[in-house]
Amino acid sequence: MIWHTLDTQTLESECATNVHTGLGVEEAAARLEADGPNALPVGTSRSAVMRFVDQFRSPLIYVLLVAAAVTLALADYVDAAVIGAVVLVNALIGFIQEGRAERALESVRGLLAEKATVVRSGSRQVIDATELVRGDLIVLESGSRVPADARVVSQRGVSVSEATLTGESVPVAKTHDVLPEQMPLAERSNMLYTGTVVNSGLAHAIVVDTGSRTELGRIGSLVDQVGALTTPLTNRLSRFAHHITLAIIGVGGFAFAWGVLVHQLDLFDLFLAVVGIAVAAIPEGLPAILTIVLAIGTRLMAERGALIRRLPAVETLGSVSLIWTDKTGTLTTNEMTVVDVVTDAGAIEVTGVGYEPAGELRVNGQPIVLADWASGVEAIEGGVLCNRAELRGQEGNAARFVGDPLDAALLVLAEKAGVEPSGVTARYPLIDTVPFESERRFMATQHDDSAHSGTRTWVKGAPERVIELAQDAGVSQSDAELWGTRSQELASRGRRVIALATSAEPPQGDSRFPGLRIVALVGVIDPPRQEAKAAISACYHAGIAVKMITGDHVVTASVIAGQLGLRGERPLVGSEIDFLDDDELIDRIGETDVIARASPQHKLRLVTLSQAAGHQVAMTGDGVNDAPALQAADIGVAMGKNGTDAARQASDLVLTDDRFETIQAAVFRGRVVFDNIKKALLFILPTNLGEAGVILFALMLGATLPITATQILWVNMVTAVTLALALVWEPGEPGVMVRAPRPRAEALLTGRLLTRLVFVGGLMVASTTLVFQWQLDVGASVEQARTAAVSMLVVGELFYLFNVRWFTRHSLTHNVFRGNIMMWLTPAALLAFQALFVYSPWMNDIFGTSGLELETWLVIVGIAVVQFLLVEAEKTLLRSRGVDRF
Repeated sequence: MIWHTLDTQTLESECATNVHTGLGVEEAAARLEADGPNALPVGTSRSAVMRFVDQFRSPLIYVLLVAAAVTLALADYVDAAVIGAVVLVNALIGFIQEGRAERALESVRGLLAEKATVVRSGSRQVIDATELVRGDLIVLESGSRVPADARVVSQRGVSVSEATLTGESVPVAKTHDVLPEQMPLAERSNMLYTGTVVNSGLAHAIVVDTGSRTELGRIGSLVDQVGALTTPLTNRLSRFAHHITLAIIGVGGFAFAWGVLVHQLDLFDLFLAVVGIAVAAIPEGLPAILTIVLAIGTRLMAERGALIRRLPAVETLGSVSLIWTDKTGTLTTNEMTVVDVVTDAGAIEVTGVGYEPAGELRVNGQPIVLADWASGVEAIEGGVLCNRAELRGQEGNAARFVGDPLDAALLVLAEKAGVEPSGVTARYPLIDTVPFESERRFMATQHDDSAHSGTRTWVKGAPERVIELAQDAGVSQSDAELWGTRSQELASRGRRVIALATSAEPPQGDSRFPGLRIVALVGVIDPPRQEAKAAISACYHAGIAVKMITGDHVVTASVIAGQLGLRGERPLVGSEIDFLDDDELIDRIGETDVIARASPQHKLRLVTLSQAAGHQVAMTGDGVNDAPALQAADIGVAMGKNGTDAARQASDLVLTDDRFETIQAAVFRGRVVFDNIKKALLFILPTNLGEAGVILFALMLGATLPITATQILWVNMVTAVTLALALVWEPGEPGVMVRAPRPRAEALLTGRLLTRLVFVGGLMVASTTLVFQWQLDVGASVEQARTAAVSMLVVGELFYLFNVRWFTRHSLTHNVFRGNIMMWLTPAALLAFQALFVYSPWMNDIFGTSGLELETWLVIVGIAVVQFLLVEAEKTLLRSRGVDRF
């Protein structure tokens, strides 16, 4: 049923109720039994135990468990325990950081009113809100939370804050008039919606929907239906783990068969060799490194005001290609500000933003003294007198005013002009008030003006209505048309326009004001953040599209968009979306950056369509209405200061400052995080391949193994703990924010990375085998030759670390040791560990090693330098082909 289109008689018939006496007590009880309580259904959620168990269902965790099993097979209990600890730490971090999205529905449920005032059988009573049924006559007054969706049947001066539902902060005036069928949700002024708050006035309304059938309930249902999304990182890791597992099984099986069939090797020795290949190939340090990279990214983002709720979301930000952003409070300040005062004497420009009194009044760009502008003084005093707001000193995060934001803007205007509001109200004591009602579209106040005529009346409201009242009082048609033209000009620039008029005669009733004349038009805006404009420009340079989606009026949204550098010429309106199929809607999205009057269903549809088109989507929001789209987006971004709990619980990222530029900074950090993950892969995978290749190559030849499985584990452990960790703290490379976003389906193992893997892995196999054979040829023992081979691997990896610091830029610069102190500390730690490995007697006993001569070290370092230069040459070749990343 389309409730806002029904007149009172039809409403009574459809709901089988009476708009004066409400339902009978027995009928209400019967309906409660039939329809159920006015409450949102409890959705399914995972227990804490299941959330913890789910942390082990990760591809790389499986790889880690395989590594632990392998080390146990080698009776290396210490390393098995270390790997097990890594698995546990990963699980604990995931348990703490993830699994909170289910609480979004709980936050929505918390918006339901606990008590409701209802009229039943003609008697007014207070009941639990859960007992409300369709047809109940409810009574709402200032401060009441609306307990169910209801149709207004009578009201006096009612305005409702619907920010939690529509996202717009300006209270909505309510009426009981019949409205057209196609009226958007935000403009259904005869409807009250669950979870919104009555700002002023008194209303009687008939309940039309309860529980899950309310607008709030439908939003909760959408949130519950949106499944948890996998991130690009988890998708890539899943594919990577699948490929590497198959590769290890395949290579291990082939090596075992080759050793048995070709070289008839001892089965136990062959098994240990294959285990060595597996130990070398499994990147057991990678999950821990990934967790640390993401955790560092989380910390750095938090310092910029962006709180990450799920670790993988850090990396996801780096691949965002489309940002759907709310307008109010994100791109704008969410502080209504007077910017124009138009009088018969001319137009006054007002500077300053928000509710702080910093700013000045100007005419033609020059500051003015208000005392010299009589009509300006009169207009400002009128704005103070015909006003329902009250300014107060700001304490902590408390608002600076109480009441309507538009009224507060008029009080701040007075402060900027040097007029003290309390002084004005003291000079002109209030006698009577005609409150604002949506039917009237104006409010009026009568004041004692003993110093002049004895009384002063002020009228403030919609320009067309105030002009009409002035015409009734004798204002000429030409003057009325002039004020109408001025009003339209202000509105065309995205202003909310308020007309102020005054009379020296007392009013006659509530709508006749003899002697009324128009004093001024006031233009009010929610100003755009200048920092947001620069951030949007930075996003464009980074290949990221930015689109505004708002519940505000289309003209206002388009003007703000233009001021921010967005395309607002052909805005898309929510009512238009309903009549477009998916292909048509995608085409329209491509033509504009502004979507106005959007419902929660529209937002969710826009997100899913954008994802289907290949975009990695970020969606911002602050209200309950945003929760479904926030959860469906690849990155849901909620406002921390002015957002609802429902929005925050559905999000991946919470902005503590509610600023769009913080999103842009978070995208930069996300790109750096992914670059560092790629660099860790560029380091770990080629070196692991080199280690595994050394054993595999020896098996193919039937030769003595240059390195044992236990020694391989040593190399993996010290290089992962020291060298690979150094890359975690790498700063961003130049040009990070001028690259296009990564494709949504791009694999971790790109063609360029695979080429590097084979190239560097081959170099390490060759150099390690060469050093091992050279040592045997000069008469060294097998233990000494293996020690030299292990040292060749370690030193080669140390030099390769500096290759990896930059994808394709030269490493032979003065910056090689700058920007990351860990590049000094980790090589020092590695060399200390390796010295113990070579020269410590107890380490010699554990790993079967022996000391090396200085000549051997010089040869090892010389070969490592050659490897370093060859990789630099490969980077030069890639750079000449325009490659800047892997």
